[in-house]
Amino acid sequence: MSPFGVAHRMTSRVSELLDDQVPFVHATVVRAQPPTSARPGDDVVVLANGSIEGFVGGHCAEESVRSAALDVLEAGEPLLLRILPPGGEEFPDVPGSRNVVNPCLSGGALEIFLEPRLPPPRVTVVGDSPIADAVVAMAASLGFEFDSVSSLVGPPSDGTLAVIVASHGRDEPESIRAALDAGVGFVGLVASRRRGESVLEVMDLGTAERARVRTPVGLDIGARTAEEIALSIMAEVVRAMRSGGLHAWPAGPEDRPSQSVDPVCGMTVVVGPDTPHRTVRGEQVWFCSPACRDRYAA
Repeated sequence: MSPFGVAHRMTSRVSELLDDQVPFVHATVVRAQPPTSARPGDDVVVLANGSIEGFVGGHCAEESVRSAALDVLEAGEPLLLRILPPGGEEFPDVPGSRNVVNPCLSGGALEIFLEPRLPPPRVTVVGDSPIADAVVAMAASLGFEFDSVSSLVGPPSDGTLAVIVASHGRDEPESIRAALDAGVGFVGLVASRRRGESVLEVMDLGTAERARVRTPVGLDIGARTAEEIALSIMAEVVRAMRSGGLHAWPAGPEDRPSQSVDPVCGMTVVVGPDTPHRTVRGEQVWFCSPACRDRYAA
């Protein structure tokens, strides 16, 4: 396939993933120092399960990109990855970059820019109240996707970051339970402190579930109007998202594929169905390539 054909295929794939709201990392080679098989402009997409589509160099470079991409996807922040051969040019460690010494490289260094492409965060707002309407408007102005429902009778949409219950007494326990059962990390109940506690008390929540419910939801800014209350609610959601570890894409670090260190070359490898491995004394040992596996066996 011609370089134009490969580029067109990757562009189409990126567009497809964005349209389907699938979280992924787009990694592009920005510098390739010979000898290396990659060229500037070569790119891949890395999905949350660790699978890679595209080309950024040989197997060893691919493994370094795969491992870094999973961190990028979890953090939601871009990264400049420098893949260096042993004894090659040294680069300072600076924020936003990572240096990896890869003993498998053929001799050239690579610099690859990894960009997380995450669907917009989604908020589900429950209720037909003025506060619910104001939360919807505030969420939209902040770039959130949103669902507005009178009650939550089933799981919210995939990728829902937070559920805000502003139905003022209507089906509140049912909506909270549906959000918790769906694994939503932020569930906010618009209520006074006293009434909110009484609602949760009858639900008999476990400690972990109770920690995911905020009532009264919203930062204490002295809000009075519906718009001010909506501002306080979305401010708490944003704070949880930016500094509290709240995320919806992917669901969380526990969903990441496991990683292991190749005992031969020291590379970190992402464990998948096709990852070379051997069983040693009843335990699995994982390798970056069949060559390292065979060296270990020898």
